[in-house]
Amino acid sequence: MTLSAKQVLVLINPRSGISNPAAALLPAIEQIWHPHCPNIIHQFSHSADDGRSKARNAVAAGADVVLVIGGDGMVNSIGCELIGQQAALGVIPTGSGNGFARHFNIPLDPVRAAHALAGGRTRAIDVGVANGRPFFVTCGMAWDAALVRTFEKMPVRGILPYVFSAAYEYLTYEPQPFKYSLDGGRTQRCNDPIVFTAANLTQYGGGAQIAPKACADDGWLELTLMHRKDMPALLINLPRLFDGSIDRLPEVVTRRFKSLRVHRAKAAPIQLDGELVESGPDVEVDVKPCALNILIP
Repeated sequence: MTLSAKQVLVLINPRSGISNPAAALLPAIEQIWHPHCPNIIHQFSHSADDGRSKARNAVAAGADVVLVIGGDGMVNSIGCELIGQQAALGVIPTGSGNGFARHFNIPLDPVRAAHALAGGRTRAIDVGVANGRPFFVTCGMAWDAALVRTFEKMPVRGILPYVFSAAYEYLTYEPQPFKYSLDGGRTQRCNDPIVFTAANLTQYGGGAQIAPKACADDGWLELTLMHRKDMPALLINLPRLFDGSIDRLPEVVTRRFKSLRVHRAKAAPIQLDGELVESGPDVEVDVKPCALNILIP
């Protein structure tokens, strides 16, 4: 459906943006969007709770679009308020990984992204839910959750600190046994998972395609599983993570599912769209088909 908006909320994370502060982009973005919607308001998101509250109030007041200037974490927190609503989520990427934007070919240059979305259309996409918490991109339960913990301690943002975090956690991460079942099927066991990721979209971010066949609106999620013992072979083939062929390796297990039940040996955090969330040993993942309206170019 072609974009037609009567009221737009532009919601800005003032701390996002590696080369340019997100707030500095506001005049250009408002100029681009004004011909499409003269009623544009902008607000700053000073915390996750603050942003959610402002998005919720804007939708209640009749906003058709909530345009987020930020990264995947902010996309998740604001998008959660739009699940099941008519209002659409638009994303102007200014984060470190921008997995959401990369999946939908939203330009990574914020001004180009504003142009692309202003002339874009709306689309309903699926939403993953892990232990009651929605995610739009990925839910990781092993090494990728641990590296987020290290990344959050870094004084700067960007791809390079993410790589350093991944390398550090690869050397120190100790896998724990998982038991899991897909769609109510038989229980399976994995003794040494280093990657155990449920994906709604293709990417972690930064161009790393952990689930190349993931489709945003097919009513399914993708499980990608890798064993610690296979990591030497996987590291040799690391370029495949970025060219969309990682799932063709025999060491990589992929499965489609609608529901996933996981029991881990002990409690450990999980990552949802790049944000760390505390979790007990049990993780339940389900899909809500076409539950979120978004803008795409």
